Amino acid sequence: MPELYFNNSQLGVIAKKLLKEEKQKCFCFYGQMGVGKTTLIKNLLQELGAIDLGHSPTFGLVNEYDNAQNKLLAYHFDFYRIENEEEVYDMGIEEYFSQDAYIFIEWPEKIPNLIPKDALTIKLQFIDENTRRIEY
Repeated sequence: MPELYFNNSQLGVIAKKLLKEEKQKCFCFYGQMGVGKTTLIKNLLQELGAIDLGHSPTFGLVNEYDNAQNKLLAYHFDFYRIENEEEVYDMGIEEYFSQDAYIFIEWPEKIPNLIPKDALTIKLQFIDENTRRIEY
């Protein structure tokens, strides 16, 4: 598993590296609240050419992102507030996963039985106030 140390100013480089090196389109982000999962996802969306980088979908569970040509690029899920996997089934998760789009999932540990087998695991960890570690 590759491991890198970075600060927020290097997230664009990390995003480019992940998109270039990894062939999977489903990325699962693990890490404590405030470690930078959403910020990294925003950088990934920017690298993909999303027209609206938006915000974390904590309350709506999912945000959809398109490019300038109105083509679907990605879905960003945040499952922090769900109580059980049934809630995710009810929202039609299978339909989202069947699309030809990137899938970015925050708090995937809330839906362990629903994660696609080929999903990339990305672990973020605090090192100090300015430094993070990413393992993937």
